Amino acid sequence: MNYKQTAEEILKHVGGKGNISYFEHCSTRLRFSLIDNTKADVKRLESIPGVIAVKMAGQCQVVIGNEVVEVYDAVNQLLGSPNLNSESAEASAAKPKEKKKLGSVILDFIVGVFQPLIPAIAGAGMVKSLLLLLGLMNVLDPNGQTYKILFQIGDAALYFLPLLVAVTTANKLKVSTLVALAAVGALLLPNMTAMLGEGAQLFGLQIKSISYAYQVFPAILTVLLYAQMEKWFTRISPKVIRTFFVPMMSLLITVPVSLLFLGPLGYMLGEGFSAIILTLFDKVGWIAVALLAAVLPLMVSIGMHKALVPYALTAMGSTGKELLYLPASLAHNIAESGACFAVAVRTKDKALKATAISAGISALFGITEPALYGVALQNKKVLASVMFSSLVGGAFIGIVGLQAYVLVGPGIASLSMFISEDLPRNIINAVIALVISFVVAFVSTFILGKDNKAKEEEQQLANPLTAVKEFKSPVIGEVIPLSEVKDEVFSSKAMGEGIAVIPAKGELYAPVDGKIEVVYNRNHAIAMSTANGMELLFHVGIDTVRLRGKYFEPQVKAGDEVKAGDLLLKFDLEKIIEEGYDPVTIAIVTNKDKYAVEVAELKQVNRQDTLMVVTALEN
Repeated sequence: MNYKQTAEEILKHVGGKGNISYFEHCSTRLRFSLIDNTKADVKRLESIPGVIAVKMAGQCQVVIGNEVVEVYDAVNQLLGSPNLNSESAEASAAKPKEKKKLGSVILDFIVGVFQPLIPAIAGAGMVKSLLLLLGLMNVLDPNGQTYKILFQIGDAALYFLPLLVAVTTANKLKVSTLVALAAVGALLLPNMTAMLGEGAQLFGLQIKSISYAYQVFPAILTVLLYAQMEKWFTRISPKVIRTFFVPMMSLLITVPVSLLFLGPLGYMLGEGFSAIILTLFDKVGWIAVALLAAVLPLMVSIGMHKALVPYALTAMGSTGKELLYLPASLAHNIAESGACFAVAVRTKDKALKATAISAGISALFGITEPALYGVALQNKKVLASVMFSSLVGGAFIGIVGLQAYVLVGPGIASLSMFISEDLPRNIINAVIALVISFVVAFVSTFILGKDNKAKEEEQQLANPLTAVKEFKSPVIGEVIPLSEVKDEVFSSKAMGEGIAVIPAKGELYAPVDGKIEVVYNRNHAIAMSTANGMELLFHVGIDTVRLRGKYFEPQVKAGDEVKAGDLLLKFDLEKIIEEGYDPVTIAIVTNKDKYAVEVAELKQVNRQDTLMVVTALEN
């Protein structure tokens, strides 16, 4: 993969540098918080080599897979700074905020706060998991100083979790990280903890004795208040004293309010959250684990599983174990792996086979996004098999009451997270759950997961003519080589192979039978597909997206079935030219890796003229 080229294309189709307010990555995805989500062109993003899928769920999530770090680095080099650049900051300040649903705002905040924590928590978790394994094998003595010191290293990320959360929350809210860190750090000071334990008062009010180590919500609430204080004092203070006055006043207000009110409130939220989950588990037991495991593929696909991270962190910090999310994730992760290996065994598609093997290995080690986006979501029967086997594995896990003791993605390398001296069968149950989830997923996928390539071959045998299509001209006018189009995306054929016509009349017609997939919101472009899988894009004019739909009148909508010759779009050709835009109209086959395109040597064309002959490639 050419990481720089992929990064350039991604930046272009998320709306450019100026449309990015925040940028990060997780184990498989680039995550963009955009100023204007409507500027993200999902269809084009999905067509970029190296992009597995694109999800718009609060953030714009571009799924890359195992090479996400390299693409992330390439994007950051193009941005010139991590997370937020001055251009986007100015655009964000100048542009009215796009109204978002409350659920999307909350999910975006949760992801922004907790996603950056995962490397530290996962790394520390693996240290503790490895120590548990070494202790079980009698390689290290759990009562020895070496074991205890190494265990403290693994425990540090959880103990100082409030400080880590302070950093990520401040970054998300775009306020001073170090001052936010100081505000939360005041809650963790040993002397402060000792004073609270003895019974301290502030301004005559009793402060509750709470140990804030391992806590999440007190730190979040503290930084939320600090962010408001910093912004308010920045606005009202003279610039000459702002350097010391703003942090001084913000700390003097934030820390006392947190000690008296926000800290106890956050502690109660965390304890209440854990209590609700544990009560649910006590009431419905194994059913809760089974159902969560079954729906995890859908939750992961839209990023909703991140909403469970605060609970898992709180439960692990307060009780030292977790009974729901991590055990259910074991069933789901291994089910994704089993399904991928089944697809790899039975598919005839070499590219899919390679993807399935790679994704299956990743899922076996606890990283499921490549399997989910690259394989499961591409085939409904495979997805159904994953959900069914997750349900079965989750039911077994719930029945035996599997408990996780380390906060890390469950997989074959981290099974020691289920080791317990008090429950010696816990690790055995984890191994059994792993085997059940993998075998059920492999068998059900192998039986039900019909290979899409095999289906296509059957269709072509039944009707050989579907492999070749003649495309009539979609517009009347003068043909020019695609390489002469004044848009690098089209002229370089990065989007696909096809034709370009300078129109003589403002009408766009369907060149072949098919289905309308997308009518773009500026009405200047339409995507359609044919029955045998060819994907077409029609684009009227260069940069005409800036017209915001003016002069364009779509005659179809997404989902419409059309016949060759049907009118798709009317556009005012004269007005577009008067506005200074090049009206050249492009028609391209975007899935060029599956079809060969032969362009006819014509100059002037009418709707009856054949401009392209498209033939399915043999794999």
